[in-house]
Amino acid sequence: MALHSKVLITGYDGFTGRHLSKLLKINKYDCVGIQSDITNLKSLKKEIASIEPDYVIHLAGISFTEEKNSSLIYQVNTIGTINLLDAILSLQKIPKKIILASSASVYGNNNKIVLNEKDILNPVSHYGCSKLSMENLACNYFNKLPIIITRPFNYSGIGHNEKFLIPKIIHAFKSKKKSIELGNIDIYREFNDVRDIVMMYMLLLKTPLHSEIVNLCSGKTYKIYDIIKTLNDITNIKMNIDINQKFIRTNEIPSLKGCPTKLNSIISYKCIYQLHETLDWMFVEREIL
Repeated sequence: MALHSKVLITGYDGFTGRHLSKLLKINKYDCVGIQSDITNLKSLKKEIASIEPDYVIHLAGISFTEEKNSSLIYQVNTIGTINLLDAILSLQKIPKKIILASSASVYGNNNKIVLNEKDILNPVSHYGCSKLSMENLACNYFNKLPIIITRPFNYSGIGHNEKFLIPKIIHAFKSKKKSIELGNIDIYREFNDVRDIVMMYMLLLKTPLHSEIVNLCSGKTYKIYDIIKTLNDITNIKMNIDINQKFIRTNEIPSLKGCPTKLNSIISYKCIYQLHETLDWMFVEREIL
């Protein structure tokens, strides 16, 4: 079977990029990454022109909310994205679809139980602000390029860096530690599976939709305590939780729960993997990327 179209994935070698490229290749897409620094417009233009992509999925960026270099966050997440769009505009043939990964962090402390794409945005971190700035600037390209902006809610899976919450907890269980230091365990988050998220990206490629913003979410939230309890059951290891006040953020968002209505109307997809399946998959680590 011949390969489908060529998909340029920025962040190809990152956590999400590895899972996405694997899925796309299974579905006969030709996937390529880039070597250029997205903050270098000249280099980026030259490399993208040589690739001539049919589709672009922009995943590259600084995703760790605790990154200390705030100027770098904006340089990469905001300016880097605009460089990418300007580089695409210079192509002789415009790609059929450009998907930009923003973040549910743009909602911030919204005080709503369920967050939809029309809600007021109130980010509380430089990371969230950098993504909102990216969104606002990218919207100025809607009349020039076929763009979809996605707002993924929390997700994890095999290969996720241990500086993030779920991989950190998984590592503690694998190491058979008696306890783990955490911050606020009573906050609610979606903890979706990366395999569901990359399926959403692939399905969005196939839609005629553009000039839209859409949540990538399940609408199911859990307390951090639920992760510990589920892993206790999976592993038969009793893990105690030590609350470290240093890990509790003053601007902590109590809940981030997305409304999947718009997403479901576009791609008719509902998340397959349950929390216990994701945690079991990560603990046993049955897959090599």
